Amino acid sequence: MRRRWTTVGIGAGLVTLVLAALAGPAGGAASAAPAGVTAAGVRAAACGSVTWGSAQKLGRATSVPTPPVPPPPTVRDVRTGRQPCYDRLVVDLRGTAPAYLVRYVTRVTEDGSGRVVPVRGGARLQVTVFAPAYDDEGDLTYVPANRRELTNVTGYRTFRQVAWAGTFEGNTDLGLGVRARLPFRVLQVAGPGTGSRLVVDVAHTW
Repeated sequence: MRRRWTTVGIGAGLVTLVLAALAGPAGGAASAAPAGVTAAGVRAAACGSVTWGSAQKLGRATSVPTPPVPPPPTVRDVRTGRQPCYDRLVVDLRGTAPAYLVRYVTRVTEDGSGRVVPVRGGARLQVTVFAPAYDDEGDLTYVPANRRELTNVTGYRTFRQVAWAGTFEGNTDLGLGVRARLPFRVLQVAGPGTGSRLVVDVAHTW
């Protein structure tokens, strides 16, 4: 067995984590971690620096140089992933990242109809992206295969469900069910290419 050092970005800093027990050559001897240091302990210390809070986050659209005038942003996909200290939701977009509103709500509702969207979990985030899931011709740019389960979050520490809450008058809404009212952050990321991403990270613990 052998060890490696991996760096994971937390906020604006870098925290070095010790990850042990990587598979080595067949029959290789186990290598002990440094005295008093465990991967779980270092990970807990790193995650303890997550201090995003649980208040609503409201963001403006990202600015772009002109000319040329970029196409209006549209939703293209919804993905999720797991990180050492948080679970991540990604909304892929064509064009520059639009404005957004992400907040904890008692009930997730559809814009326009007001219909309640059932979402599992001890708490619910409503993710509003100020971009439609259809183009200028009215053709849909994102069609969920399953409106109640946009991605499979089985085994995630924080996420419990990602549900579709509709696209209406230029806005798209998602319901994100989480284990509890945990701190979260929202990022606007450029790329790939002329596209962009809206990222919602929800921490595993306070």
